[in-house]
Amino acid sequence: MSPSLRQNRGFMTLMAAQVISNLGDWLSIVAIITLVGLKWEATPMNMSLVILSLAIPMAVLGPITGTIADRFERKRLMIASDVIRGCLFLLLTFATNVWMVYGLLFLTGIFSSFFNPAKNGKLKEMVKDENIKEAISITSMIESATKIAGPMVSGILVSAMGATHVFFIDAATFFISALLIFFLPKTVKAVVTVKESGKKDASSFREDIKVGISFIRKSRFLLYGLFLLGFSLLILQMSDSQIIILLRNLTNVSPDLFGYAVACSGIGMLLTGFFLSKKPVYNEFVYMCFGVLGIGLGFGSMAVLTNYDTPMSLIWGPILGLFVGVAAGLVFIPFQAAAQEKTPVHMTGRVFGVISSTTQTATIIGPLAGGGLATIIGIIPSFLVTSSLLIILFIISIIVRKNVEEGEAIVTESQSSTQTAAPH
Repeated sequence: MSPSLRQNRGFMTLMAAQVISNLGDWLSIVAIITLVGLKWEATPMNMSLVILSLAIPMAVLGPITGTIADRFERKRLMIASDVIRGCLFLLLTFATNVWMVYGLLFLTGIFSSFFNPAKNGKLKEMVKDENIKEAISITSMIESATKIAGPMVSGILVSAMGATHVFFIDAATFFISALLIFFLPKTVKAVVTVKESGKKDASSFREDIKVGISFIRKSRFLLYGLFLLGFSLLILQMSDSQIIILLRNLTNVSPDLFGYAVACSGIGMLLTGFFLSKKPVYNEFVYMCFGVLGIGLGFGSMAVLTNYDTPMSLIWGPILGLFVGVAAGLVFIPFQAAAQEKTPVHMTGRVFGVISSTTQTATIIGPLAGGGLATIIGIIPSFLVTSSLLIILFIISIIVRKNVEEGEAIVTESQSSTQTAAPH
């Protein structure tokens, strides 16, 4: 980490809050699945609705809550979101049926949709533009590390204490996160809010939402990059939900293979984050293109090796998981960094609200589409089809790269001229 970021007390505090909050997220997921799946013997549809209850509000409300994050002080929104989510997880300890879990997770998803765009906006406020790529890489490393450690810690805690008691710990992580965020500075960079600009009557809430969408549409990189991000995540979700079915076709498959592959994918994203944090300058679009290619080659190779019942799956499975994790990091991290760089601080909530809505939609559609495709054409052909689509998308992206980059240069130059001429 560069000295500039290490000495940035606000950034370090925000990262500490993210570590605690993200770890709590993974603690709760394993505990909920254990409670619903084992104790209450839920059906497969019940388990799907658990995930959907959390994801749907984040997918639908992203542009709306992102706009709210631009209109109000982000620090207060983040604290309120953490405190309310902590209280909701305390209420989970009193849940007696799966419908109570659905309702509480749905409310949790709503307040999570407030937190994410507010956090991205706060990050933009506190970090200098020249350090934003490194900062995004670090936040991605934290997400990957907690994805690896969280389920393991949660599994130990659930075994030792029971799922219900883990909810108390998870609630505590949200309260601790809120306490840390309380010590963050208020607005650091000049942020034009509705109250400050006096445009509350002239600019409706609906028009504010349109501004965020319009900003993405005007940027060729953000528009095409968001398409690459959304499509890649869709394929990842389609494949992740079916990997256990794919590996089941191996003759001598280890029951631990799936866990090793998933853990290695998290390590892969962690390594990508570490690598990119050391590179202050790189071509985001090129990295994203090769990330798309890597995901396609990784899942395609997994399908081919399974088709031929290749031995030593405990070796090639985790290696391919690591490879796909590295590739996924090359798609996600550069896009997030570029979006932070290109978005004015007073619009980060709206822009990242749209981005969050896109990624959550892919998270919802992916498992459903993966199951449907595998049912229709078979598990191995479905992996080969999705892999081929990503490789084709890589080729198309390389072909249109010059057009995207030239168009982005024109938009950036135009925005710079506008900002120079704007009154302060």
